[in-house]
Amino acid sequence: MTPNEPNSIESADVVPTKTAETVADTPAADPAPDLAELLKKAESEVADLRDAWLRARADAENTRKQAQADIAKTYKYAIEKFAEDLLPVKDALEQTLTAENVTLETLKSGVELTLKALETAFGRAQITEINPVGEKFDPHRHQAMMTVESREAPNTVVTVYQKGYLINDRTLRPALVAVAKTAAKQDESSPQASAGADDGSASGGR
Repeated sequence: MTPNEPNSIESADVVPTKTAETVADTPAADPAPDLAELLKKAESEVADLRDAWLRARADAENTRKQAQADIAKTYKYAIEKFAEDLLPVKDALEQTLTAENVTLETLKSGVELTLKALETAFGRAQITEINPVGEKFDPHRHQAMMTVESREAPNTVVTVYQKGYLINDRTLRPALVAVAKTAAKQDESSPQASAGADDGSASGGR
């Protein structure tokens, strides 16, 4: 090759080689992690997690027991307010029984006051009356004792034998009722119809 050729040795890039001093200056790799230290750290984290789990479990158990106690207390004393409202009713009845020289008018007045106090107690307990005369028969709130022919539309309550009651929206006792049914049409071929027709013919012949 001639000196003017581009691929001559003189024009080639020279790659520096690492010397012993350069290798010596390179920082050493990190030492291997201390396994004992890592194990100690992992055990500490496990202990912390276990402690937190035990605390959460204890809190959940305490909450469950408290809820059970509250439910039991609610069931036990749920009727307390209603019973308190009934006490004036009992007092009124006892006063009426112990009164002397009671006239019929006084007795009636006392009963009306007692009934009013009872209705007040029912109202506070969300107990409402079912008196469905003229209403459509509802099997969830009414109990049909019989069906009767009536001018009312079929399936209409025409008579209430005993009132029913609701507590909130739940039926406490259904009302005992009679329900209207479609009036049976008289058969023209029946003996009664024939007799009526004969009577009419006889009357016309006269």
